[in-house]
Amino acid sequence: MPTIKIQRIALIGFGEAGGIFGQDFAKGGMSVSAFDILFDSPESRDSMLAKARQSGVRAASDSADCVRDADLVISAVTASSALDVAREISPVFSGEQHFLDINSVSPGTKRQIAAQFGRSRGSFVESAVMAPVPGQRLKVPMLLGGVCAGELAAALNAIGMNAKHVSDQIGIASAVKMCRSVVIKGMEALAVESMFAARRYGAEDAVLASLAATYPNMGWDKSLPDYLISRVAEHGKRRAAEMRESAQALRDVGIDPLMAEATAKRQDHLASEMRAQKIAYDRTNEFSWRNLADALAPSEKSSEAR
Repeated sequence: MPTIKIQRIALIGFGEAGGIFGQDFAKGGMSVSAFDILFDSPESRDSMLAKARQSGVRAASDSADCVRDADLVISAVTASSALDVAREISPVFSGEQHFLDINSVSPGTKRQIAAQFGRSRGSFVESAVMAPVPGQRLKVPMLLGGVCAGELAAALNAIGMNAKHVSDQIGIASAVKMCRSVVIKGMEALAVESMFAARRYGAEDAVLASLAATYPNMGWDKSLPDYLISRVAEHGKRRAAEMRESAQALRDVGIDPLMAEATAKRQDHLASEMRAQKIAYDRTNEFSWRNLADALAPSEKSSEAR
């Protein structure tokens, strides 16, 4: 039996991951509070508060209100905000609370975050989320690191999560995530670049057939291209920021992040192109990379002008 008991959970960040976790925790009988900076934005406040109500989650007035009396605090914010959140939360932590950082940041950043809690009485555990949250929800695989990671993994699994203790040392779990991201997000960026070019040449069917013949079990002739490119179309800005964290992780061990930086640039570029053309990712319809490529292709008139 886990020695850590989790009944009250605080979520800092109520976006995609935080929203899914909050809803599922509440359904499981947990007492859940959440705070997100969008709660204070006039443009998003009403929709975010409605999301919290519909999820059975208490919308906190600020981060201190959110974490008060929580057994577990989960930080699910952007990579660029992760350290600032820890700095804000750590002074109000108590010795009975645990802080779980699930953000995609470098091992060095995780250690900086952990240092904030080293000066308080709270217990810090890092988490590397190893798959998209929407697909598996609470069962998404998570790798945990830290002195209390083994105990917390058992407690998380007891409330329906899928956590694995990989190290007592902060940084190992995130290193696994960062190094894996070089491949996974790199494949996404390569798919965007290759498929969009092939589409403009009218050669995509032959290219996909060749890839399928070379890697017959990957699904290049089925759903894989749509899946890879959809990840960039939906979350390109966020994934680019995560790849910049991967690049920093490589630099920290003396590896020049040539591929990681290029991947971040390609992910960022597609997001910027879509924004410039006022193309939004539509979750309600089946995604087609061909349709997106065509929508972003230069018109014949503009091509002739060049």
